[in-house]
Amino acid sequence: MSIKALARSLAMLMTLMAPSAFAASLYTAPRYAAILIDHGTGEILYARRADETRYPASITKVMTLYVAFEELAAGRLRMDDDIKISRHAANQAPSKIGLRVGATISVRDAIGVIATKSANDIAVAVAEHISGSERAFGTRMTATARRLGMMNTAFYNASGLPHPDHTTTARDIAVLSRAMLRDFPDHYPVFSQSQYRYRGQAVANHNHLLRTMPGVDGIKTGFTNAAGFTLSASAVRDGRRLVAVVLGGPSRLGRDNNVEDLLKIGFDVLDARSQGQFITVASRFAEPDDLPDAVMDVLAGDVAALDGAVQLPVRNVQQVDVARAISTLGETGLATSQLAGGIGALPRR
Repeated sequence: MSIKALARSLAMLMTLMAPSAFAASLYTAPRYAAILIDHGTGEILYARRADETRYPASITKVMTLYVAFEELAAGRLRMDDDIKISRHAANQAPSKIGLRVGATISVRDAIGVIATKSANDIAVAVAEHISGSERAFGTRMTATARRLGMMNTAFYNASGLPHPDHTTTARDIAVLSRAMLRDFPDHYPVFSQSQYRYRGQAVANHNHLLRTMPGVDGIKTGFTNAAGFTLSASAVRDGRRLVAVVLGGPSRLGRDNNVEDLLKIGFDVLDARSQGQFITVASRFAEPDDLPDAVMDVLAGDVAALDGAVQLPVRNVQQVDVARAISTLGETGLATSQLAGGIGALPRR
């Protein structure tokens, strides 16, 4: 059997055995970047392209709210203050609440709808209320970022809507997320709400992991065409807290699944270490660089998609039991020695 035919057989088998174990994953997405941190110790448990420049999209609003919380702490802003909607704020692109020019919203409600619905119009209104203009607020956001140690971030608006110079890194977003947890624990629960009631209506939170993964209690999602799907998430298990950031996801489901897997594996690694085992998060993944070129070429091409008849799932690459795959293929009539000679063994990291 040729290498190409062998790789195709292996790809088809892997589809059945491990649907998420494919090069058509976040790892091969050109904008993908990720980091996983133990919040309690600051240890970086996993990083991939964590210092490469990316667009944050609506994760920007974590900084918008961080500055608002600073104003509340300083007494310059109160929860019952009214914020007026300017024409500039009202003209923001969705996601938005859609208040008319001249309408008002309380600071309390503004924080609630920014954290859940990710309302661009309200984020801009808050920025103007605090700094006089969104441009001035962006300058303050960037200065705050530098003070927190976000050395590769520049903010030009309060919403995260596209701007060519409005950029960050996965590592910097993790720094911001941890600062929010550390500095404003009393306000942090706003990110944990699966919905916020505004004027009698339930405003759903865009962070689906709040409803699907036990222990997740924040923080913020985002999406623009330039940024892809972004998410900074935090979760607690057995008294430990992890912070995971994924930027540049090609789909919401792929991004969410990847963050969930990073968090789950991170907790498993910490549990194993507490029992005297030394393992890493990276060792739990079989990543594209671990796969032989022959298999990767097929997985990345039309053959792996069965000539377009099957859409491969967009999800992170998880551990693949290639030995089992080889054995199963061998049972179909191919000698195990032929299979092993054709593709080699997967190196472990």
